[in-house]
Amino acid sequence: MQRIAKGTSRHIGGQETTTITTTPHTLRPDLSVIAEMIPAEARVLDLGCGDGALLEYLIKKKQVMGRGIELSERDILTCVRRGLSVRHGNLEEGLADYPDASFDYVTLSQTLHFLDDPRMILHEMLRVGNQVIVSFPNWGYWRHRLHFLLQGRIPPAQDVCEQWHQAPRWQAFTITDFGIFCRKLDIRVNAQVYLTGKKKLPPTRWKNLFATTAIFTLQRIKEN
Repeated sequence: MQRIAKGTSRHIGGQETTTITTTPHTLRPDLSVIAEMIPAEARVLDLGCGDGALLEYLIKKKQVMGRGIELSERDILTCVRRGLSVRHGNLEEGLADYPDASFDYVTLSQTLHFLDDPRMILHEMLRVGNQVIVSFPNWGYWRHRLHFLLQGRIPPAQDVCEQWHQAPRWQAFTITDFGIFCRKLDIRVNAQVYLTGKKKLPPTRWKNLFATTAIFTLQRIKEN
């Protein structure tokens, strides 16, 4: 689902290889926001890292120590071509291989709505990372509401290609739903960025109506 960045070809030992490069202009809009949120030289674990575009950008431009987990074998091969450290794994099985606080940031982009147990995944992310960054589509966007009102059908949100009956199955939720979810789990929201298409939405009480995508930085509320 992530966009493949531009690449160049060269010959090594008589064989042609492809070097894939990522620039801010080739990153998906929510990934560009996530990249802005992560400081230089941070330790980053990218869950569901796709073709590795975000990891490559962070490693090359911000010198982070980046690791990834991805289920798709095709995307893992693309990550290997980028020279990234990515392992095959299913997020639904948790992150038991990683000790507590082993990363500064754990990211999950456009994947939350596909998870069977988002509570468990967020708990694991907050265990292994000091901060968590998630991005997700907002089904509360006014066009989705109008579509449901006029046609009586829940539409796929922006960046969601699958229909409701196709694998992987998605669960529709809104920005308001996610805020309530975080409060119930005692998760503190450190930062929020909202997009309408590719543009950042100015802070407004109507974000659940006008934002197509949300990006949240999260942290566990420490017990006294």
